[in-house]
Amino acid sequence: MQIYIVAFIIAVAVAYFATPHVKELAIKAGAMDTPDERKVHREPVPRMGGLAIYFGVVAAVFISMKINHQILGIFLGGSIMLAVGIIDDIKQLSAKAKLAGQILAAMALIVFDVRIEWLTNPFGPMIYLDYLSIPVTILWIVAVTNTVNLIDGLDGLAAGVSSIASITILFVALQQNLWMVALLTAAIAGSALGFLFHNFNPAKIFMGDTGSLFLGYMLAAVSIMGAVKGAATIALFVPIVALGLPIMDTAFAIIRRYHHGVPIFRPDKGHLHHRLLAMGLSQKQ
Repeated sequence: MQIYIVAFIIAVAVAYFATPHVKELAIKAGAMDTPDERKVHREPVPRMGGLAIYFGVVAAVFISMKINHQILGIFLGGSIMLAVGIIDDIKQLSAKAKLAGQILAAMALIVFDVRIEWLTNPFGPMIYLDYLSIPVTILWIVAVTNTVNLIDGLDGLAAGVSSIASITILFVALQQNLWMVALLTAAIAGSALGFLFHNFNPAKIFMGDTGSLFLGYMLAAVSIMGAVKGAATIALFVPIVALGLPIMDTAFAIIRRYHHGVPIFRPDKGHLHHRLLAMGLSQKQ
């Protein structure tokens, strides 16, 4: 248990102390979130804060555990996702470019043998995916990644939800003796919480796509590791339960944007948190 606590503390500390430096870097790079008609903040705020979250996770994992090929694959894909987010926070990538980057990150996982190999069938034996393993893995990575990305609309929301999801998976992993999954989720939770101190309303910095894409990717990746290790049902469905409300909100957002003939990746003010604000609630509430 001590190793998980150590990883958590390292991640919290690194993310917390790295965030002010990342904020300065974001300002210099021009990664600023400027208010417009769909934004809820009134002053320009630096984004790209996810870089501090990345530093926290990397430091905690590389200090706390021996690195194997699966961990390398996860961080290779995570670094690709991080790069996509950084570029998008600075230069605004197109939806197609972002999707291509997400697929590339998912492929990095697959190359390093981190993939969904089977699904649990409640009515019979496990369903072995065989050649469907690759597209199902890519779909899972892209879906969870964009779920976190699309809910990043209020101060502390994405970081808070990701922390809760990570801690949920952590406890399940401990029960199933999935030590790598447990350590990774301890690092993710700690790093998200370390950043959250700077991201509470009123936020001093946003995680941006740099953070939301990376966090979503990491949650998806550790779920797959759990499935490969034999806890397919729990490890795949716990994130859905933990992220149930955001996933439902994301599904409605996709349907809404499709119905109105706009790109599904284009932000709008129709999310649940925007509707609650319109009803008179504050960001803190």
